[in-house]
Amino acid sequence: MTCPRLVATDLDGTALRTDGTISPRTAAAFARVEEAGATLVFVTGRPPRWMHSVAGAVRHRGLAICANGALVYDLHSEEIVEARLIAPDILEESVGRLRDHVPGLRFSVEYEGGFARESDFAVGRWDSREGEDRKVEAATLTSRPCAKLLAQHPSMDPDELHLRVSEVVGHLVTPTHSSGRALIEMSAYGVTKATALATLAEERGIKPVEVVAFGDMPNDLAMLAWVGTSYAVANAHPEVLATVDHVTAANDDDGVAMVLEGLF
Repeated sequence: MTCPRLVATDLDGTALRTDGTISPRTAAAFARVEEAGATLVFVTGRPPRWMHSVAGAVRHRGLAICANGALVYDLHSEEIVEARLIAPDILEESVGRLRDHVPGLRFSVEYEGGFARESDFAVGRWDSREGEDRKVEAATLTSRPCAKLLAQHPSMDPDELHLRVSEVVGHLVTPTHSSGRALIEMSAYGVTKATALATLAEERGIKPVEVVAFGDMPNDLAMLAWVGTSYAVANAHPEVLATVDHVTAANDDDGVAMVLEGLF
């Protein structure tokens, strides 16, 4: 194919190694994209507060679509430039319905500038850092607009949990999952990586056929379906592997870089 005008890539499990770093080879491949005049966009479930190390690795160039499409983040200024949030009334109704229909769930939320959780929501290595772990009551959790609502279950299969959550609140929010754990991420209704990427591309006069995208998990599916050419890394979720146009090497083997080196 001819050189794409836009390259969109997921981060964790796709462009990043398992330890969360960008390899020198992948960083160099990203630089090739921009040197060729194409647009590079990171499209991730990560909140902006997890993007500082990524911004540094790519020399603070480009844009990131964060929180599965809810936030657009300028890597140069490290500021949020667009937000599509879940309204408090929808947030409260969603949490209430899920409590009634899926026992055992624990909740947290990503705001534009922070994170809060119920006391029994188990945090990962990122959110356990000092100053970022704020425990609140449920009423406080749903009191203001947020970028992402997260529901965690102690034992359910991730795909089964996603199905249950979709059945209960899929008409209120857009659920997906990406961690390989029983953790469902919910954005405002209709907001996905694909919708945010489509808006960004349209603003630049770029058509889907001119876009190449890379992903590994179910939260990438809509984006991979929208673009002209889609790639999964070899370690991707089975549903993603069955959907894409091409499969490249695993994230720890610089699969994204391998493709970009051939394209640029």
